[in-house]
Amino acid sequence: MRSRIALPTAALTAALALTATACSASGSGSADSGKASGKGATPAAASAKVDYNPQPYDNVKDGGTYTTAGTIDDQGNPFNANATLTAKRVWFWYNPDVITYSPTGEVRYNPDYLSDVKVGVTGGNQRVVLTLNPKAVYNDGTPVDWRAVRATWQANNGTDKKYNATDTEGYSHITSVTRGEDDKQAVIDFKGTAPWWSSLFTTFLHPKAATVAGYNDAYVKKVHPEWGAGPYTVGAFDAKAGDLTFVRNPKWWGKKGRLDKRVYVNLESDAAANAFRNGQIDYTSAGDAEGLKRLSGVQGTEIRQGGSPFAYSFYVNAKSPNLRDVQVRKALLESIDRTQIARIQFQGLGDYSEPLPGSLLLFSFQKGYSDNVGAVIKHDPESARKTLDAAGWTPGADGVREKDGRKLTVTYTLRGGDPLEKATAGALVQMLKPVGIQVELKTSTEADFARILTERSFDIFLVGNRSPDPFGARYLCEFYCSESGSNIVGIGGPGLDREIRAVSAISDPAEQTARANAVERKALAEYGYLPLFSGPSLYGVGKGLANVGATLFGTPLPETVGWQK
Repeated sequence: MRSRIALPTAALTAALALTATACSASGSGSADSGKASGKGATPAAASAKVDYNPQPYDNVKDGGTYTTAGTIDDQGNPFNANATLTAKRVWFWYNPDVITYSPTGEVRYNPDYLSDVKVGVTGGNQRVVLTLNPKAVYNDGTPVDWRAVRATWQANNGTDKKYNATDTEGYSHITSVTRGEDDKQAVIDFKGTAPWWSSLFTTFLHPKAATVAGYNDAYVKKVHPEWGAGPYTVGAFDAKAGDLTFVRNPKWWGKKGRLDKRVYVNLESDAAANAFRNGQIDYTSAGDAEGLKRLSGVQGTEIRQGGSPFAYSFYVNAKSPNLRDVQVRKALLESIDRTQIARIQFQGLGDYSEPLPGSLLLFSFQKGYSDNVGAVIKHDPESARKTLDAAGWTPGADGVREKDGRKLTVTYTLRGGDPLEKATAGALVQMLKPVGIQVELKTSTEADFARILTERSFDIFLVGNRSPDPFGARYLCEFYCSESGSNIVGIGGPGLDREIRAVSAISDPAEQTARANAVERKALAEYGYLPLFSGPSLYGVGKGLANVGATLFGTPLPETVGWQK
């Protein structure tokens, strides 16, 4: 399942990956200036800190409702390349949660689905044997057995290009999924070894959902509770309004969900903040300093803050007419002062600081992290001007560069009316103007986000990615392979693809990560991505709400979410 999942961002709003992290204050920074910080009255530390009121199941009340902003989004299948984090979050509440992770990334096998897991290597090839819980069954009566594991693999392994899969690389290393001792045992054989195999089977597709039609179309603005399984199922869904309610699933064989209802109300970020203040929802992202101020001091609530599993970047569309030339993209990114962008985003957050992100793969608090961005992309407007001169773009009378009768104009797409989004756009205009690149601003809404990415209808777009697991090297192909559905910027080619696939064949995790860093530096030299910041995770949360908040890589199971006794 896709880990790096794209999300819209109004400032630091943590809403979608398409496919990642918080940076610690003690990592290495990039060549721009090392750290970015905010000034104000509310300090927040960039770290691997968590803050989500972790409580055991027995310490959570039976009953109650938990309401947040959210909806199913356009594509509800989280494996699909058009899905966002919203899809993944909704899926989590009514489909199998087979493998999850602790906040620091340790693998957790859910005994309600897996009775036993065996991993071994013979002759250099890895075999994983999953013994499935005899009680595990989909809501339509179909057993959760080896066929569900096979269906998940077949739909995502890239063999059939009609599947709009986001992440085929890991699945493509599987040579077969076969029946074991009985239907409740799946034998997964790999070519070589796969140290990150658990990320492939965090959930299973129902075999009926694993057809091309089911995979691509069945979940478009629809839910399929009959193909789901878990402590909750869909109680009501308003396709027009986007509101969605989950209720306890009478067919669930494990510990029942503590909540009576889990409700998603379709609200954009400003409306969500107002709803939180009015007591209509129990949780929302603070996003930025202004949002933090709005959510603070609300009776019966508290602020939870910690490290961030998000990474926000400028995406540069290499398929756009004026950006097809890699030299133009290089000049564009050399003109951008990342420190200034981060400072805008963090204004009002007190002494908060973080190193400028150096990778799309790992965060600075993770072992194996390398500042690949700083090694490749320098803030150097003078070099940008020389690069454009050499590429044949000459300044016109108005200062905007021209070539072959074409002006060097690019668009920047904003979402909504968020002040920090506007300030970021304004800063970008001023950074690019002196080198002769004209920026035209386009407006859109948060609801347009998935469509903009799917249609690639942007030149420059601010996009966030979230990673629910720590296996950064595993997602090298998802970002950078030329045929990857998540490579929204359209960079890369056959030569880079071969190097990336050679990385995924390395069995030792540390060696694979080191090699992934080297290949990422080559990929960053295609100038399609510019990582900008992570920011803290800041949430307004109802007091007593258990297992909700800044969880980093952690994913508390749905049945444990509720109100503390």
